Amino acid sequence: MTFQAETIHISCANDMLKTEEMIDFIKTRYEKTLAGLLDIVKVSAPVVVPDGTGINDDLNGTEEPIRFPIASLNGQKASIIQSLAKWKRMRLRYYHIPPGKGILTDMRALRPGEKLSPIHSVYVDQWDWEKSIFPEQRNLKLLKSTVEIIYKSIRLLEDELFERYSWITPQLPPFITFIHAEELCRMYPELTPKQREHEATKKFKAIFIMGIGNELTDGKPHDQRAPDYDDWSTLNEEGFYGLNGDILFWNPVLNSAFEISSMGIRVDPRSMERQLEISGCQDRKNLLFHKLLLDGQLPLSIGGGIGQSRLCMFLLKKLHIGEVQSSVWPTEVMKKYEGKDVKLL
Repeated sequence: MTFQAETIHISCANDMLKTEEMIDFIKTRYEKTLAGLLDIVKVSAPVVVPDGTGINDDLNGTEEPIRFPIASLNGQKASIIQSLAKWKRMRLRYYHIPPGKGILTDMRALRPGEKLSPIHSVYVDQWDWEKSIFPEQRNLKLLKSTVEIIYKSIRLLEDELFERYSWITPQLPPFITFIHAEELCRMYPELTPKQREHEATKKFKAIFIMGIGNELTDGKPHDQRAPDYDDWSTLNEEGFYGLNGDILFWNPVLNSAFEISSMGIRVDPRSMERQLEISGCQDRKNLLFHKLLLDGQLPLSIGGGIGQSRLCMFLLKKLHIGEVQSSVWPTEVMKKYEGKDVKLL
């Protein structure tokens, strides 16, 4: 290796170590801030759950997890988690968490069906949280106030990051804008849902799109949602369906809308019955999680996930998610960024 090449290599390594330092700062600080503002407690979380129980999530309703037999359990199959939405709700029951309190986990998952891109990876890390609520809190008021708390926590982190690393300038607006998927559909009837997200996020910079999963007036949902965790079929106080949604920021580096979080008030027995029927998934009623819920043995709750790598990517103004997490990428992707400013970890 020549002196010049070695110097470049060392400089590159130093840049990557600085990125790792900043990632650690973000993850350490944000976890504590979020737990304090939401009044939730950090708990350990599984990577593997028993198969055939309904505990693992199929996300949009189509993704298949990684399954494998466990030798010491006579070949009983287990699956690597894709999300912890259902597990968290069962854990609220297990810990006897009262309304107003909740739990936070450091979720690490694998989603083999994910289509790889600069913002999608097989490896998924997020802060998964869940809170018990009273029956009368299953409304838009609680949903919106919780979104505002999460948004506040991210803005506080953004300010702390700027104080520590002055070149990372804040970019989020003072407030987040709430808009229903049906409103977006009416505003941009000729656009696809992703194009609507692009236009709305570009305009408002930080938005929460509500009502994701139910059919809109154009006959299509804004996006797919599994029928057994978020409540997307209840008619809310504003006359629209859905008590869930996604937080999106405008990402000036990518020049696009950028999803940070998916969350919502969870299904109660009535809404899950309805959504299982709408989705043609009535057979799930025989699974452990679904039986517990339909029998009224699980607490009512609100919960969601906040992407760790996504948030780091946004705050550090990175072009590729591989710059803030170690994962696997096609050879052509590795070659594309070789020797360039994008440094995959």
